Order: sequence, then C-alpha cells, then structure tokens
Amino acid sequence: MPKISLSRLAKMKQENEKITCITAYDASFAAIFDKAGIQVLLIGDSLGMVLQGHDSTLPVSVKDIEYHTKSVASTAKNSLIISDLPFMSYATPEQTYENAATLMRAGANMVKLEGGKWLAQSVEGLVERGIPVCGHLGLTPQSVNVFGGYKVQGREEDQAEKLVQDAKLLEKSGIQLLVLECVPVQLAARISKELHIPVIGIGAGSDTDGQILVMHDAFGISAGFCPKFSKNFLIETGDIRRAVALYKEQVENGSFPSAEHSFY
Repeated sequence: MPKISLSRLAKMKQENEKITCITAYDASFAAIFDKAGIQVLLIGDSLGMVLQGHDSTLPVSVKDIEYHTKSVASTAKNSLIISDLPFMSYATPEQTYENAATLMRAGANMVKLEGGKWLAQSVEGLVERGIPVCGHLGLTPQSVNVFGGYKVQGREEDQAEKLVQDAKLLEKSGIQLLVLECVPVQLAARISKELHIPVIGIGAGSDTDGQILVMHDAFGISAGFCPKFSKNFLIETGDIRRAVALYKEQVENGSFPSAEHSFY
C-alpha cells in the first residue's frame, strides 16, 4: 500500500469512503495498525492518561510526544502520522512553529492543535512554513478545566453555531483535517457536509468522514472510565489483529458508531 497522503484522504471524502484512524504510541502497535490498512495514526496527548496514569492530558510535554512519534514512525510506513501539540505548547505563533517543527523532525506528517478562532494566525503561519495542520473542535481535552469536566459540546444553539463558524474559519486558515469530539450527531453531520476537508469524529456519530478512537478504549484496556462513544472490539474477537480489522470494517460500512455510541 502506498503512503497515505492528505490528497488521498481528501479524495476519500469526495468518494464517500470512510477514513479509519486510531491512536498509537509505540512501534509494535503502530506496525499492527499500519499493516491493517488504518489510514491515520495519531500520537495523542491522551498518552498522559492511558500511558502515564494522569487524570488529564495537561501534564504531557512536547518531549513526550516527540519520543512516541519517533517510536511510531519507525514502523508505520504507510499510515499518515499526526502528532498532538500538547497543552500550552502553541500559546504564541512563534512557540507553535518551533514545537511543530520538533514533531515533524521526529516523523510526524501533520500536527494537531485544539481550539477555534484564536488559532487562525498560527494555522496560517504553519501552513506557510510547510507544516500541515489538523484542527480539533468540540470537547477539547486540554480545556477540561474551562468546560468543568468532559462534557458534550454544541448542544445549545449558540454554542453549535460557534463551532460551525470556528470550523469554517480554521478551514479558511489552512487546516486540512478536522477532529470533532463529543458533539451531537446532527451538528457533526452539518459541519462534515459544509466543510470541504475531511472531518474525523470521536463521539460525533457516523455521518462524519471518518472515525478515531484511543487504542486502549478500542481494546477495552483503559484503566477506569470507558467513554460512551467507544466500543470494545477486542472482546468481540479475542485477538488484537482481528479487533483492528473489525474496527476498520465497521467504520467503513457505517455500523460503528451506532446510536448507542452517539450523542443527540
């Protein structure tokens, strides 16, 4: 399989082919996902919770993401690799450029950052400097203290409209992918339809252009809380490789996520 490119993902949206994404943090799992044909691997700051044992993503550093990006990039030869810019690593445009460059040198093909309108200048600057950008709206875990917890976003009309406008502004600024997390199905469907770029959902229903899960949630091995939008594919198969194949199959045929994994 040739290396997945952003143009390939854009074509998949145009042709109504679902995009499958999953988090990866090490060489072994990255190789499994890559071989299974998962299009996108995310080195997420979720590692702060699932690997480091914190109760949020806030303690994660750029060095942490850089280390795990190198590990994933060593074996993932076909999947597109996205790396998170962690909490307060993109507070200013200059800081954003420096930290994004660090992750790109580590093996990322794209960086992801959380937020809306305030990021427009940084997004434009990254794209001008040759760094592709993935946006992230809805429940943005780095803002958990502002939200007062991990809550569904966009249920109120004014909040939903703000998310739509932020999504359009980020697209205009140059993002080439957007992750929507924990938003109502109807809102996610609207944003996916109105944007020209692929929209990847997590807890956003099945009408987005693709899905992403934290790998520990997809295998049912996260410590403690398992989010409503996730599904344990490992318990259905008893084998990690078959679980990955089942996840990919159900995303592609639209059976995952179902209504029980979605918000309204």
